[in-house]
Amino acid sequence: MMRLPKFEYRVPREVAEAVKIMAGSGPEGQFVAGGTDLYPNMKRRQQTPKTVISVMRVPELNQITGDGKSGIRIGASVTLTDIVEHPLINRDYPVVAHAAHTISTPILRNMGTIGGNLLLDTRCNYYDQNYEWRKGINFCLKKDGDICWVAPGSSKCWAVQSSDLVPVMVAIGAKFRLASTLGERMIDAAGFYNDDGIDYLKKRPDELLVDIHLPPLNGWRASYQKLRRRGAFDFPVLGVAAWVQVDQAGSVKNAKLILGGIAPSPVEVKGAGEALIGQPLDAASIQAAAEAAYVKARPLDNTDFVMNWRKQMARQYTLRALRELV
Repeated sequence: MMRLPKFEYRVPREVAEAVKIMAGSGPEGQFVAGGTDLYPNMKRRQQTPKTVISVMRVPELNQITGDGKSGIRIGASVTLTDIVEHPLINRDYPVVAHAAHTISTPILRNMGTIGGNLLLDTRCNYYDQNYEWRKGINFCLKKDGDICWVAPGSSKCWAVQSSDLVPVMVAIGAKFRLASTLGERMIDAAGFYNDDGIDYLKKRPDELLVDIHLPPLNGWRASYQKLRRRGAFDFPVLGVAAWVQVDQAGSVKNAKLILGGIAPSPVEVKGAGEALIGQPLDAASIQAAAEAAYVKARPLDNTDFVMNWRKQMARQYTLRALRELV
């Protein structure tokens, strides 16, 4: 049985109190909300914070305000179940509700939060194992070792970004608000993720993700498709988020296609968007975008399924995502 290591547990009631505790804890502190990612990592000794700071009882982090006209603000500790069931999100941002619904199982969605999914640790078959297993292969670059078993000749960690909400947030142009004792800052979702399995977030350890800002609708629509072995519970081994704006004549005036689950960060396929812009959203333009996604997709051999087959599925799941928008 894997057990949690010993740690001090703190429960602040305000954002200012939470970031003050973190500043005093230094590198040995860690924020936690639902804990569905952190606690298993602690049991596997992948993360061993001495102070765990729960932010679930901070009221500001548990609110949803706004609407599609002005944009919606979602507190980082709002549970995935609340995202799935919220009437305004379902009405104005159905792609967010749908992506949240594909995450894990109902029980874990009751615990997990939107902020936790956006900050999800990168995953790898060589990393997400217990301590004894990892020790048996001499550890890896991401934790305790000096070699990446995915690409032994690489100096980079290739653990995969496996969030369902991240590709959606990047596609729709969401913004994140971060807070620390040094103040607050806003950052675009597209600029928040690094292409590195270890240093995968542009977030300082002392910063707290406070809320997520979804942009006003302004005529855009989006969809999300997820590849996994089972119909529930599994992480994505490929995620496709598609976003388009169509003018009154029926031509696409702006488009983005984001691939998740195949690299340390979400991948924007600019060629797919370019194939759609200026064209009607029809079979020909959708097929051209799908071919561009296939060419750009380079899945890694450190998750479920054969990587070459996952590359083929990038074409098919792009077709599904775009056809949903017609």
